[in-house]
Amino acid sequence: MLHRPWCYVSKPAFSGAPLRNARNFKSRLKKKGLVRVRPERAGTLFFSEPNESAVVGAGPVVSGVAGRYATALFELALESNAVDAVKGDLDRFDDLIAESADLKRLVHSPIFTAEQQTRALAAVLDQAAIGGLAANFLKLVASNRRLFAVRDMIKAFRTLVAQHKGEVTAEVTVADKLTDKRLGEITAALNAVTGKDVQVDVKIDPTIIGGLVVKLGSRMVDSSLRTRLNVLRHAMKEVG
Repeated sequence: MLHRPWCYVSKPAFSGAPLRNARNFKSRLKKKGLVRVRPERAGTLFFSEPNESAVVGAGPVVSGVAGRYATALFELALESNAVDAVKGDLDRFDDLIAESADLKRLVHSPIFTAEQQTRALAAVLDQAAIGGLAANFLKLVASNRRLFAVRDMIKAFRTLVAQHKGEVTAEVTVADKLTDKRLGEITAALNAVTGKDVQVDVKIDPTIIGGLVVKLGSRMVDSSLRTRLNVLRHAMKEVG
């Protein structure tokens, strides 16, 4: 099975939380609907899925399970004055997934148990020096058998951070990896067009052949060669 409604963990591997102590951290998670303690088993944590009533404030920008997890984390990070630190840690973890086939397999494969995922994940986080609230959250996601959706959760968290700061997020799809100079040029151009601070989320898609595709809110700007070829092909059919 990919998941269970309850995942039993006798001693969750939470460490390095930017809160005063573990009890305080668990209490905050409980209030957000991410964790529940059964009274008949005092001292034992039972993780539950966050629900709509438990993570209010998401608004229309995030939805689904990933959105609810992201909202719960964002509210905790906001209360702990750790939004930027958490975002930085999540961005690093997202980069690690993109770069490592082994980590992708750990995240997406259903053959690993929650315990195996949590143990392996803890080693990865320690090596990457990712700690605090972000590490606690990622371990919780693994314990809940939701690690396969973690990249969607990170994306939703970024959206919430951008909304909180009044930023605009642009999804830029390119055929090849961008240089820092090219990324800076694209970011500057988008800032000029929108008059706002634009956060660029870059995706690689070799099938676009060339150019780039920019999604800015509901607006799609496509300058890829594939699109131009398709337009030309349709035009030629109409002439024939």
